[in-house]
Amino acid sequence: MEHQIFVVNTESIPGFRVVQVKGIVQGNTVRAKHAGRDIAASLKNLVGGELKGYTELLTESRREAMARMLQQAQQLGANAVVNVRFTTSAVTSGASEMFAYGTAVVVQPDV
Repeated sequence: MEHQIFVVNTESIPGFRVVQVKGIVQGNTVRAKHAGRDIAASLKNLVGGELKGYTELLTESRREAMARMLQQAQQLGANAVVNVRFTTSAVTSGASEMFAYGTAVVVQPDV
């Protein structure tokens, strides 16, 4: 059964204190561009504007990388991940990696 995990990009969570550090957790996914998205992006480059196909691809990639990171945190027994960061890198021509990482911790409410 899954439980709620706090996810923040700060060192602490207001109203909570870190009582145990479980370690660094990570999640990643490697995605390739889609030919249809490339054609639409090429056309959009001519007139300008948002490349919605790529925006959707990045959104999906962030969600998947985050889910994998949170799964690892749950396996460690954490109820929060602090200092969460995202990074991307090119793996090969037409494919890139989305990487999410942070520190899995156990937090308790301040009393």
